[in-house]
Amino acid sequence: MSKTNQAIVSKHDPEHGTLRSYVTGFVTSIVLTVSAYLLVVNRGNATTGLIVKIIVALALIQFIVQLFFFLHLGKETKPRWKLFVFFFMILVVLILVFGSLWIMNNLNYRMTPSQQFNYMNDQGGGF
Repeated sequence: MSKTNQAIVSKHDPEHGTLRSYVTGFVTSIVLTVSAYLLVVNRGNATTGLIVKIIVALALIQFIVQLFFFLHLGKETKPRWKLFVFFFMILVVLILVFGSLWIMNNLNYRMTPSQQFNYMNDQGGGF
């Protein structure tokens, strides 16, 4: 191999992580997941509202860990295409989730109690 080929092969791509960053992200994700699991299993004296808030906080922290350690959002080049695609994906997910909730709430509002009762009985459930 010539010197130029060796330099190209040994050059580290700055947009990809190292083994250390992957292991750090993996261990952090495992710790966050296990801590959320243990929080639910061993409630202690905590109220349900407090547990939900802590689990949501742990989920957001894990989301950020996934973004930086595995998707490398902080390490992209100038155009930042990954960031644009990520924000578009977030927009689409928010539209789908909140649009679905809006539609379900609207359907629930427009159904009379007798329609709800008949629908639940037709589905095999009941009140």
